[in-house]
Amino acid sequence: GHATSFFGPTLERYSSFQVNSSDDIRQIQSLENGVLFLTKTNLKYMSRGGLIMFDYLMDESEDMHSLLLTDSSTLLVGGLQNHVLEIDLNTVQETQKYTVEVPGITIMRQSNRFFFCGHTSGKVSLRDLRTFVAEHEFDAYSGSLSDFDVHGNLLVTCGFSSRMNGLACDRFLKVYDLRMMRATTPLQVHIDPFFLRFIPTYTSRLAIISQTGQCQFCEPTGLANPADIFHVNTVGPLIMTFDVSASKQALAFGDSEGCVHLWADSPEVTFNTYSRETDFALPCIVDTLPHLDWNQDLVPLSLIPVPLTSDTLLSDWPAANSAPAPRRAPPVDPEILRTMKKVGFIGYAPNPRTKLRNQIPYRLKETDNEFDSFSQVPESPIGREEEPHLYRVAKKYRKVTIKYSKLGLEDFDFKHYNKTLFAGLEPHIPNAYCNCMIQVLYFLEPVRCLVQNHLCQKEFCLGCELGLLFHMLDLSRGDPCQGSNFLRAFRTIPEASALGLILADSDEATGKVNLGRLIQSWNRFILTQLHQETQEQEGPQAYRGAGSSSFGSSGDSVIGQLFSCEMENCSMCRCGKETVRVSSTLLFTLSYPESAEKPVKDYEFAQILKRSICLEQNTQAWCENCEKYQPTVQTRNIRCLPDVLVINCEVNSSKEADFWKTQAEYAFQKAVMKRGGFEITKGKEISLGEWKDLGNPNTGHSYPSVEELKNIWIPHTIKMRLTKSKELDVSNWSESDELSPTDDPESVYVYDLMATVVHILDSRTGGSLVGHIKVGETYHQRKEGVTHQQWYLFNDFLIEPVDKCEAVQFDMSWKVPAILYYARRNLNAKYNLVIKNPIEASVLLAEASLARKQRKCHATFIPLMLSEMPQAGDLVGLDAEFVTLNEEEAELRSDGTKSTIKPSQMSVARITCVRGQGPNEGVPFIDDYISTQEQVVDYLTQYSGIKPGDL
Repeated sequence: GHATSFFGPTLERYSSFQVNSSDDIRQIQSLENGVLFLTKTNLKYMSRGGLIMFDYLMDESEDMHSLLLTDSSTLLVGGLQNHVLEIDLNTVQETQKYTVEVPGITIMRQSNRFFFCGHTSGKVSLRDLRTFVAEHEFDAYSGSLSDFDVHGNLLVTCGFSSRMNGLACDRFLKVYDLRMMRATTPLQVHIDPFFLRFIPTYTSRLAIISQTGQCQFCEPTGLANPADIFHVNTVGPLIMTFDVSASKQALAFGDSEGCVHLWADSPEVTFNTYSRETDFALPCIVDTLPHLDWNQDLVPLSLIPVPLTSDTLLSDWPAANSAPAPRRAPPVDPEILRTMKKVGFIGYAPNPRTKLRNQIPYRLKETDNEFDSFSQVPESPIGREEEPHLYRVAKKYRKVTIKYSKLGLEDFDFKHYNKTLFAGLEPHIPNAYCNCMIQVLYFLEPVRCLVQNHLCQKEFCLGCELGLLFHMLDLSRGDPCQGSNFLRAFRTIPEASALGLILADSDEATGKVNLGRLIQSWNRFILTQLHQETQEQEGPQAYRGAGSSSFGSSGDSVIGQLFSCEMENCSMCRCGKETVRVSSTLLFTLSYPESAEKPVKDYEFAQILKRSICLEQNTQAWCENCEKYQPTVQTRNIRCLPDVLVINCEVNSSKEADFWKTQAEYAFQKAVMKRGGFEITKGKEISLGEWKDLGNPNTGHSYPSVEELKNIWIPHTIKMRLTKSKELDVSNWSESDELSPTDDPESVYVYDLMATVVHILDSRTGGSLVGHIKVGETYHQRKEGVTHQQWYLFNDFLIEPVDKCEAVQFDMSWKVPAILYYARRNLNAKYNLVIKNPIEASVLLAEASLARKQRKCHATFIPLMLSEMPQAGDLVGLDAEFVTLNEEEAELRSDGTKSTIKPSQMSVARITCVRGQGPNEGVPFIDDYISTQEQVVDYLTQYSGIKPGDL
């Protein structure tokens, strides 16, 4: 009943304490904050230092042998009796008692499909994870079961068989395939197996141990090799226990004399996968004085201990040089003095409510420009960091956070960040890194109209949720919106999880992920998903304009019409065989030239874009003519041009970043030469007057300043043309130029830059994603009543107008391009942009179908009749109940106040709508629970009345 713990690969003694005075310890289970010990009739939870955290006593008739931790707070305990107990570690209460048909459970294991119970009779039963009902049973040995283990789809057992009226160790390990639920070829070993464990590192090896100290390693589906037998140096005593560390780097053997033998694959072995610092006892503090050298003249006097004295010290200030500085009481509000009533010598007055709680006058710090010109605090909450003049990232591009108070968001002034009437998006929701891309899709008018017209019966449809979010953005007048419903549906899609698009909160906060690469994957995923979801809807002609007859079949979607581009992929083998395959794509990825030449050549963006669309590459591919893999030249040609050209920039390494930086320098030189007539070369100095003249309107030029020309490579407009031979021609174009009359509008497209998404590199905050979006006339007309176009920066809930040059300026040291959106000129004229609410009023009426199951008599509401259909001005009461999905994250400051870092995430769980007038006034016509697929942390039953199981 005694427990001892050891630290590190050298097995230094860490703690030693008595667990039970009379019974032996049957099993040990390590938890995060302590260790569970199971004895015959007792379950004890103790800290690693020996402090008892709880002691759970069972019935004296129990004889427990095994325990299994099913999750962080639930435990199964089994033994020689005919039942298994389920214990809640939080409440230390028995929650369930499962009856087993075959008593004597001495070993328990768990997989993602079953509970595995090993019985003393030699059987192994497979039980359901929820009900603990036996699903399958394997009769492994006629005598008794010694040990078993599970990994993947394999179950391996060792035990004893009945021979000559006795038990003999069986040298055949029984192997069972859990996919077919039957035994496979048994594995014969060269030792008497008593313990076995899987060690799944590179392969699924088995470690087989005999009581005499022999250890054999082999594959469960192979043959055992006598050369793989090793010996534990026990020098006589028998091996009594064996286990493998969680990291699979160490094996531990315990013998009958109380010794622990440790095997490891390296001297610096790690026992746990995610180890934390071990708490050690404080060392004994010995009151010793530091050694002082007597000839050191610079030793401070304070290091020499001297006794306290009441005499005057040389360092004491004279009383004449000091003066008390009391804190003067602020003057009393005259309104309080006017309304005050005296009772005795105490005055009472009502609160005039002229100040908020804990509000004091803000006294500006007296600045001294002679010493510090950066000491003034800006009016906006943006950029109050230390030394903002040394900060590399501009203030408006930095990651914005919401400062929460006791009132939540009520006293947070979003107008500091957004002075427009467009709506931002809140960033504190999980996976809100895609906020900037949601804004890009919103400001594409055909996409906005498509999803707002979309309605289907799927529970989690990104098109439906995006339509609801866009409707909220339409109605908002500058206040930020939450994308909770859209992101919740996004998290439920298996493809998003498989692509690694679902991030943990820790990954977003610490900046461990490459946000630039992530948003490009999200861009490809969302276009594909919307294409599939809207393609399933019937009647796609409802969203087409007059000129849409030439855009594919009736089964195509608006997303396909907007973004899809038909490609012809040609593969040419060395033997001359040519294979042509037709496919379609929704976006293009930039491919950069792989040249080792220094310096890098000068390329126009149109050249790189054409090279990326009409890609040619050499690769190994299977040739049916040669019947083997051959070097193949693969070329890709375009058959038609999309209405919206989406480009993933693929700047994922320093090599691509250097390429962008070099091309921007070339473009800057050409722009300055075009403006001023001279070339800027390295080593050539230009006078200050020449620089000023470049941006001076009096010199005859009306160009922007020189600074606005830096770091610009991509054009605002490009022209793409398909020749009659289906060859693609791409060129940079001027925004003011129009097509000539000879150009065919069906084969020549002019694209204007509509949006850029950039990755902001910021080591202080982990980085963020922002978007530059060119907002069209229709949006300005709806929001602000004006008809013009303007570029805006969208940084979550920060929205700010920017110059068009800033939208294409990429300083690769902190502002890296990720996604470009080019829209065809006069795009909106091709599509029907009328939005018709897809939700009909009939959903409020009673179900008229006789095929549906009739509502039970105890329904809590009466549906509306046709005569009761709500009209404008009618009174309806709405009540909503919420549950908590995530608790709030807060920190306690040193002054005792609490600061909210992240608010609790709520989800609506019940909606009730009540008639506010008419003969049935006060009678609900909607009273429904809202199902949720996410884990609920707190049902808030005392407020909401919702209990577990209602949802």
